[in-house]
Amino acid sequence: MDTSAAGIEFDHQGVCNYCREFELELKRAATSSVGRSVLLQEFVDELRIRGKGKPYDCVVGVSGGVDSSYVLLTAVRLGLRPLAVHMDNGWNSELAQNNIAQLITGLGVDLYTHVIDWDEYRRLMQGFFDADVIDVELLYDNAMLAVNFQVAKRFGVRHILGGTNRATEGMRIPANWNWFKYDKRNIRALGRKAGVERLKTFPAYGLAEHLKFRGLSRIQWVPFLDYIDYQKQEAVIELESSFGFKPYPYKHYESVFTRFYQGHILPMKFGVDKRRVHWSTLILSKQATRPSAMEDLKSIPYPSERALKDDLRYFLKKMQWSSVDLENYLLRPEVPHSSYPSEKPVWDRAMVVKKRLKG
Repeated sequence: MDTSAAGIEFDHQGVCNYCREFELELKRAATSSVGRSVLLQEFVDELRIRGKGKPYDCVVGVSGGVDSSYVLLTAVRLGLRPLAVHMDNGWNSELAQNNIAQLITGLGVDLYTHVIDWDEYRRLMQGFFDADVIDVELLYDNAMLAVNFQVAKRFGVRHILGGTNRATEGMRIPANWNWFKYDKRNIRALGRKAGVERLKTFPAYGLAEHLKFRGLSRIQWVPFLDYIDYQKQEAVIELESSFGFKPYPYKHYESVFTRFYQGHILPMKFGVDKRRVHWSTLILSKQATRPSAMEDLKSIPYPSERALKDDLRYFLKKMQWSSVDLENYLLRPEVPHSSYPSEKPVWDRAMVVKKRLKG
């Protein structure tokens, strides 16, 4: 971690507050293998009871990446009946599509795919680019949440098993590296900059949806991999040998845009290299070493310069940009998300009230 992270402080040993916080979280969450197995079995039993008489016990969001793929595999092995849900925003790599297809076929589970109209999604992205805000991936993350909750409600399912987990992504993301993921109002405001007056196929998730799905329908998003001793490299090997899974060099690179965004746009325009927080998490959870991370950070966050050039050409063509458009975008200064209409202030006030009521 470095000073690109807002509010970072280093102690006399050179260890930052982000790492110290995560170390404490790991200690608080430490559970023996026996204890973890008991909790897992209790949770699986609950899902089976709630799923009785329904076609599915749970929903599992799949992206084609390691974490979500291993969630689906583990759920099936435990005897659960998951419905796999995928959100297609037009940026899937061929590798991701193949990984999903191999897994779905191999496990014999049902797949529900929500496809967002490409013209609508492209114009929403254009609005974010025109606004010069940092979190263009707010679009994908928000829609992915919405699709999973919508499908869970449709089938009367109370649990969504997510690939989110403490072992590989437990460290807090610096506040200046992304934005509030439930901000439907921000999405709508930035979309209007590119002529999107009404969301049609984009399944947005805001505070109203949060209250509807989590409050009224009692649907839970569960970081399922926290119930097991999740070792990412072991998961990759197992998925490769059993389903012909093809891994990616960095986290979330199953999407062509995410790859280009994290590997080029973030470092070039915003001075952010997300490998820092991803590597730090793996180091603290003892799944990687600091020397290997430091060596990796010497190079660009791409498999190769050739791969970067290929993605750059693909991005320009898909977004209908010229190289000059990209250059001008990268040179413009960042504008905070908070400069535009947002639901975050309301959410922050609600959280303060909630803490007082609990206290």
